[in-house]
Amino acid sequence: MSSRIRNIAVGLVVRDGWVLAEEHAVIPGHHRFVRAIGGGIEFGERAEEALRREFREELGVQLSSVELLAVTENLFQLAGEPGHEIVHVFAVRCPELEQLPFGAARPVLDNDSVARWYRLSELAEGNPPFYPDGVTAFAMKLQNREG
Repeated sequence: MSSRIRNIAVGLVVRDGWVLAEEHAVIPGHHRFVRAIGGGIEFGERAEEALRREFREELGVQLSSVELLAVTENLFQLAGEPGHEIVHVFAVRCPELEQLPFGAARPVLDNDSVARWYRLSELAEGNPPFYPDGVTAFAMKLQNREG
C-alpha cells in the first residue's frame, strides 16, 4: 500500500433490511470482509461521476439516482499495511440491482469478486465486517428512512 491518502466513492443499495456489497476473496494475513461497492476517484473526476463509472465498470449497470450521504475517513490495516481513505458515501438506486434475488450473486466484472445481499442486522454485529468503517450505520439509516 502507498503512504498516500486515497479518495474513493462508494454506493449503498439497500432493500428490505439488506444491503448489496462486494465480497472479497480472503487476503493472506487478513480476515474475511465485505466492502461497499465503488472505488477510486480519478483526477479531474467528481465523486458522483466516479461512483457512476465504478458501478458501470464493476456491475455493468446505470444508477437511476445518487444522493451524497456523508464524507468520512477510513483509517485501516490491510494485511499489516496501513491505509487511509477519504470516503464519499452515497445512497444509490438501481432497479436492475434492486431486483436481484437475495440469494443470488452478481459477478464483479473487473476482478474476481462477487456482489451479493447481506443482512444489515448481521453486518451491524460485524458478521462479516463491512467496510469502509461507518457504512453499516449509513445503510441502517437508509433502511429506516425507506422502511
